[in-house]
Amino acid sequence: MLDFYYWPPPNGWKVSIMLEECALPYNLIPVNIGKGDQFKPEFLEISPNNRMPVIVDNDVDGDPVPVFESGAILYYLAERTGKFIPEDWRARKEVLEWLFWQVGNQGPMAGQLSHFVNYADGGIEYGKNRYGNEYDRCLGVLERRLEGQEFILGEYSIVDMICWPWVLIAKPLGQSLDAFPNVTRWRNVIKERPAVQRGVDVGKEFRRSGPPSDEERKNMFNQTADSVRGQTGA
Repeated sequence: MLDFYYWPPPNGWKVSIMLEECALPYNLIPVNIGKGDQFKPEFLEISPNNRMPVIVDNDVDGDPVPVFESGAILYYLAERTGKFIPEDWRARKEVLEWLFWQVGNQGPMAGQLSHFVNYADGGIEYGKNRYGNEYDRCLGVLERRLEGQEFILGEYSIVDMICWPWVLIAKPLGQSLDAFPNVTRWRNVIKERPAVQRGVDVGKEFRRSGPPSDEERKNMFNQTADSVRGQTGA
């Protein structure tokens, strides 16, 4: 049984979709970042970056194995199950390239755009333009990659799972997909997968229904090294 430490999407979807696709049993553990759960010492033990998602694999010999960061989690689960990852070493090289592309480009750019669209009080236009353009550029990268093939690596894989959630929410981020027909088709094909639909529904009862309070914003934003140091006693 896996423990799945979760906070609402889109980052949580990357892992919940993989868990559902592999039909792996898991225990869902919500982490409320608005209340500061991410700074509790017991959580920092398994997630040094105090972020979600995180899994703990209890089905191993010896001590349970924690894995943090979505890219690492997906690769770990693919290796453990032998699913949604190609066997050929050249194709696995491409898996790593696109995983790193997502966690270093698409994910951070979309995340910053989301912040300026949904949370920022000042300097909104510069932030929205800066990260909106980068998000648009990443869509262009995917559009070119998907030319003539159904999925990013040709066959459905963890690479599609990690990239798809930030494309699913393009409209709320203010981005039209009209100029990206390959991305639109890919987005819709994945959206129809039953396991993806189940993964998207995971933890929906924990989703925020309104803007964060002042206390929640304090716990979510403007954290420094002291935020972690104070909780660990370091």
